[in-house]
Amino acid sequence: MTETITMRNDSHTTPAPTAAAVQVEPRPAFGPESGCQSTEDMIALIGAGPSGLAGARNLQRMGLAFQGLEAYSDVGGLWNIENPRSTVYESAHLISSKRTTEFAEFPMADDVADYPSHRELCRYFRAFADHFDLRRHFRFGVRVESVAPVRPDDPDTPWRVTLRDSKGAQEVAEYKGVVIANGTLAEPSMPSFQGRFSGELLHTSQYKNAEQFKGKRVLIVGAGNSGCDIAVDAVHYARSVDISVRRGYYFVPKYVFGKPADTLGGKRPLPRWLKQKVDSTVLQWFTGDPTRFGFPKPTYKMYESHPIVNSLILHHLGHGDIHVKADVAHFEGRTVHFKDGKSQDYDMVLAATGYTLHYPFMDRAHLNWKGMAPQLYMNIFAPRYHRLAVLGMIEASGIGWQGRYEQAELVARYFKGLEGKTPAARRMQAAIAGPSPDLTGGYRYLQLERMAYYVHKDTYRTAVREACAALA
Repeated sequence: MTETITMRNDSHTTPAPTAAAVQVEPRPAFGPESGCQSTEDMIALIGAGPSGLAGARNLQRMGLAFQGLEAYSDVGGLWNIENPRSTVYESAHLISSKRTTEFAEFPMADDVADYPSHRELCRYFRAFADHFDLRRHFRFGVRVESVAPVRPDDPDTPWRVTLRDSKGAQEVAEYKGVVIANGTLAEPSMPSFQGRFSGELLHTSQYKNAEQFKGKRVLIVGAGNSGCDIAVDAVHYARSVDISVRRGYYFVPKYVFGKPADTLGGKRPLPRWLKQKVDSTVLQWFTGDPTRFGFPKPTYKMYESHPIVNSLILHHLGHGDIHVKADVAHFEGRTVHFKDGKSQDYDMVLAATGYTLHYPFMDRAHLNWKGMAPQLYMNIFAPRYHRLAVLGMIEASGIGWQGRYEQAELVARYFKGLEGKTPAARRMQAAIAGPSPDLTGGYRYLQLERMAYYVHKDTYRTAVREACAALA
């Protein structure tokens, strides 16, 4: 699942609070079970989606004082379609199965589908929050406008957080630390096309249901998981559906031998080279060769980019419901010219071009942003500051929400160790200041924006678990 184009704020400098801001000094807030306390003694946790809930649960488990800050009125993040910032569409389902995605301490019910819909997932997150009594730790309806260190040169600095509530009032409060968990699939990455298209030009974030395609000639640009899902939706309503691609893909069916594909395989991971060979061979059995439908042959090995978990796209290509086009060269009115010299007219162009990392409330320098993504220790910890962490800035095939939960456990254990000034926390502190371990598992990932924070699931989870154990 990838996720109406909003105006981007490309300035990543921290805005100064306005004169109308209310300086809270100190502000009572929701603390752990021990009761209310000042925000100055608390961690600010930004976001109440899957990563934010994992963060809340683990900070709670460690007995650390924290306050959750969520712009919407409920939990669920992008999976809550009622949330104005949600980028899910009516037909959206998980592309990984429930058993490889769920939180281990709160399994999904047996009667939940193998690949749950966004509605089932929203109910799941609400149940998770209620079961662990997490809502009382959150302030809902408050948007974070800026996060800045009070003492930028001090690694142990407190953090000044500027908020705006649902009535438009601004507040400023100081927190002991900050955990960012606002997700990675909310800010559309819209390419710059040459020429001007006179029809509808949209991003997939603006797609909600297939009625939008009714009677139209549709071109979908990009064949990621969302692009392929939406193309399959479109065939039932659109006059015609084409999909424009610039590279080849590996297509994985959701079911193999009658079971969710990601639940198969032994308990002991195969060596990288053998897994690539075995799995690509199995794919040939189940999906054939996508190049016969017009897709380019991949110039990379399997798992060096995120696979497409969708075999229905191949079904519809085989039935002539969808056709593959080359990469877009330029627009001219309603005509789209492709790089292979061909052209065709369309009523709608839908860019399935993914999302960009977006932490607009914080200066990029504080997150050690280099190139396409922040360079964080284990994709979590900012090297300059002791109590600044990011949850959910990972992509990996099969990482699931349990992978985010383990991130959150590491953060909570580390922050707990900092409170107690333990030797293990000091060792972790030194590690964070140095280079991050290699988390690729030996895979040569494509140099794409969405792959800039990609990790190998088993390598990553092993590293996080070992770091957790060292802090226990």
